[in-house]
Amino acid sequence: MGKIILYHGTPNKVVTPVFGGGDDKHDYGRGFYLTENINLAKEWAVCRPNEENGWVHKYELITDGLKILDFQEYNVLSWLAELMKHRDAADSKRYRMLAAKFIEKYGIDTDAYDVIKGWRANASYFYIAREFVRDNIDMDILEELLSLGGLGIQYCIKTEKAYSQLHELGEELMSVDYKEFNNKYNQRDIEARNNMRELVDSDVNKVTNVFSTLF
Repeated sequence: MGKIILYHGTPNKVVTPVFGGGDDKHDYGRGFYLTENINLAKEWAVCRPNEENGWVHKYELITDGLKILDFQEYNVLSWLAELMKHRDAADSKRYRMLAAKFIEKYGIDTDAYDVIKGWRANASYFYIAREFVRDNIDMDILEELLSLGGLGIQYCIKTEKAYSQLHELGEELMSVDYKEFNNKYNQRDIEARNNMRELVDSDVNKVTNVFSTLF
């Protein structure tokens, strides 16, 4: 039997994953989001500026018979296209027009999958996305930028079948100290954005193979 251990960081002590729950505007749309990295889950549990401690819930996902889409196995443009379906990187008319074309060309039909696995779009991602759609980032440095962003890999539970194979290990619920892990979250973000700006401003970024040339 195939299974993986996953963690869900949240401000809530009680969590009930429900098929059809979640937010359409989240990275991969509606679903329940988890990660294999317990430390990232702790940071995500207290990433809001509200001074409140959080919780990490531990789960076991039985993977038998599940179709899992792993964006790490695809071109990074496919991942960006998926995010553009759900999240706006800019509010300009130009972006809306180009995003639709971009999704049409590089997007993957995810409807047949039970679980989606890929990077998490945090504040660093939005910096990358904004600069990318403004034609300020060359394709040649895009993957390196994303790795500098320290985005972390997340799993999104999408279908009724996947929810039925996800079980919480309730006795292993963990409390997360706000001060310690919110500080780690913010430091990671500051460091990531500094590293990314340095790369965008460097001569390695040729700015020739850019967003608007990809159609």
